[in-house]
Amino acid sequence: MLDTAASSELKHVGQVTRRIDTVEKVTGQATYVSDMTVPGMLYARVKTSPHARAKIVSIDTSAAEAITGVRAIVTGKDLGFKLGLYVEDKDILARTEVRHFGEAVAAVAADTLEIAQRAVEAIVVEYEELEPVLHPKDAVKDGAPLVHPDLGSYSYMEAAFTPVPGTNIANHTKLRKGDVETGFEEAEWILEREYTNPSVQHVPMETHVAIVQWGQGDNVHIWSSAQSPYTLRNLFAITFKLPHRNVRVEVPYVGGGFGGKAGIGIEPLVAVLSRAAKGRPVKFTATREEEFSLLPCRSQLTYNIKTGVSKDGHIVAQQMTMWWDAGAYADYAVNVTRASGYSAAGPYEIPNATVDAYTVYTNKPFGTAYRGFGHVEFFWGLERHMDLVAEAIGMDPLEFRLKNTLKPGAKTLTGEVITEHTGNIDACLKKAAEMVGYGTVTEEERARAAASGKEIGKAVVGLHKAPAMPPFTATTVIVKMNEDGTVTANLTLIDYGQGTYTAVAQMIAERLRMPMEKVKVAFESDTDRDPYDWQTVASKGLLLSGNAAILAADDLLEKAYGDAAQVLRANTRDLDHDGDGIFVRHHPESRVEFRQLAIGYAFPNGNSIGGPLVGVGRYIAQGLTHLNKETGEGLPAIDWTYGAHGMIVAVHPRTGEYDVLKVASVFDAGRVINPDAFRGQAIGGMVQGLGTATVEGYIYDRKGHLLNPSFTDNKIPTAKDIPMEVETFGVETPQVDGPYGARGIAEHSMISVAAALGNAIQHATGAEVTHMPLRSEDVWRALNRKEAVNNWITKSPYGSCRSAPEILKNDCD
Repeated sequence: MLDTAASSELKHVGQVTRRIDTVEKVTGQATYVSDMTVPGMLYARVKTSPHARAKIVSIDTSAAEAITGVRAIVTGKDLGFKLGLYVEDKDILARTEVRHFGEAVAAVAADTLEIAQRAVEAIVVEYEELEPVLHPKDAVKDGAPLVHPDLGSYSYMEAAFTPVPGTNIANHTKLRKGDVETGFEEAEWILEREYTNPSVQHVPMETHVAIVQWGQGDNVHIWSSAQSPYTLRNLFAITFKLPHRNVRVEVPYVGGGFGGKAGIGIEPLVAVLSRAAKGRPVKFTATREEEFSLLPCRSQLTYNIKTGVSKDGHIVAQQMTMWWDAGAYADYAVNVTRASGYSAAGPYEIPNATVDAYTVYTNKPFGTAYRGFGHVEFFWGLERHMDLVAEAIGMDPLEFRLKNTLKPGAKTLTGEVITEHTGNIDACLKKAAEMVGYGTVTEEERARAAASGKEIGKAVVGLHKAPAMPPFTATTVIVKMNEDGTVTANLTLIDYGQGTYTAVAQMIAERLRMPMEKVKVAFESDTDRDPYDWQTVASKGLLLSGNAAILAADDLLEKAYGDAAQVLRANTRDLDHDGDGIFVRHHPESRVEFRQLAIGYAFPNGNSIGGPLVGVGRYIAQGLTHLNKETGEGLPAIDWTYGAHGMIVAVHPRTGEYDVLKVASVFDAGRVINPDAFRGQAIGGMVQGLGTATVEGYIYDRKGHLLNPSFTDNKIPTAKDIPMEVETFGVETPQVDGPYGARGIAEHSMISVAAALGNAIQHATGAEVTHMPLRSEDVWRALNRKEAVNNWITKSPYGSCRSAPEILKNDCD
């Protein structure tokens, strides 16, 4: 949409623009649910399980009930509801069995937070501890304990997902392309390896928080730090069998989400407490420890990749198997599995391929959406694998990638045909290589490393991702003209830090030819007053809401032109406009101001025409289909965003200590709407990716207890961990159906960062690491490992060998 607009003619789109929420946030004027209180409000706390798996024998709340100031106590036996967006498998509170460490079994609402906490501590729960299942590969074995024996009775989205009753498999996504067995037979090389990464926490600055009041007539008012007001309303109404009109969701400013606040979360629990407290509003704010254990995380992944390569370095076959650790509940994890399945091969053309992606229940905190939606996890394995395969066959890793990239005319795993406007992965890879000086080491780099006894390593990795969303995903934007000729836009896409509202304002200003100062995008979203949006996830906001904003601005202009034509006695085709009003093109002095038309034009004699100017823009994803459950064929992607990272590291060859000297991030954004926002997203996501690459990860004992549920032992990066040098660059291959040709990049900046680090470390020292995070001690262990990681080359021109033939040909069988 408007993808062919010349950059030279654009006044706002493509220009550096200060974010419209800057002043409110830095001055503390922005209001978050964490800041809010409402009259008569109670405070909630929860009792959580100390076990990963146990039967609930009894819950004694009598001592808690006797505490003055306690207004309501609820337990699972009182609540016969199931929650879920894609699979309805979760109770509001555990009822007969706890399924993960930290799961809530009882909740209290009281006059103060301190009283609520004292009451929770007074509740006595008797458990019968059971043996947990803690790894997805163990959970799929015959005889493994079933986390959900009733899986076959759960409701789920049948068009997209395939649970396997009687097992721990919540979903099995399959893709089949070509003839993989024939491909392996024809391959010169066959290489196979397994890659793993742990669960990690989203760690938004503002933890999960909600206030809920269950009012008279079953009218429920929810204030929440949620990413998706309408999806929250929809799931809440379905859960409690309420008319949607009875449920109002308000979302003010949100202090970060990264996927963890998508769908539905703590709101039903807070609601039942309010109902039990006779309609008094109740507020629950999760502690940081509860974020780690009570609330969802990013799923753990074990990824096995078997690749067949021809003599000239083309990938001719690939077999990919993913075991996704859903944790105790799989509601969102099933869609992560689906999205990772159809993206599993990355931005590379593979003529013969199979993908089997399993969503597996275990007795651990449950997985959900996380920035990158599965791609951070599997690209760790895929891009490490690309480097290791290139090394094994004796080819430069960048050359190997470029030889195998998706180009116009190529087909993805699902059969989608790549076109000229899909994007340019080659340009991204080459630019990232240029920005880090790939293939060379400068004297300055060498001297910097030598001063600390370290070696320089460089790597370039690729990535891609499409928005993971249902084919009916839709959004609406409303643009209203105010009495003074300024405009206000309303939408329920949530800007919780990504800067989309600023981009939307730029597009509206561009279409209306107004200065940015005349355009307001309202931050507080309210399902009673603001128009529909599916969810704020998947990097789809800029594309869908941007298009809807353009259409809304155009709709407003069409109505304004119609009114102006009557006032000016001219044909609408002879009219034009500037930021203040509408005029006759061949008589520009004949004009009417927007402020005169805003609420209806009044002639001197008192007659009036028109009425309030309101533009409505609605947009829905077009051309998408469900995937065939047996072959995976279909069209799941509204667009693909390609990207690449280049990285320079300095690694000590004996201790494994390393420094990240430079990261260069390149994305084909279609068109960069706001260069500052582009850079901010690129750097922010890259640093978040470095966090999961270097330090983050859940650690459990053998009984499933989470051992590091806080920042004390579960670190995230700080300013001290940012690379010494960071560069970004935007390739622009316009997306035909993108607003001004744009695509989203919000998630992509985090993808493949870990693989770039692993590859650069190996290039510097030879250390082979296949599990992240890559702590210095992990690199040290790899450097001191005497045996091979595994015997991973099963076919080569030289027999069974694990290194490039020109290096170790004599060591092959």
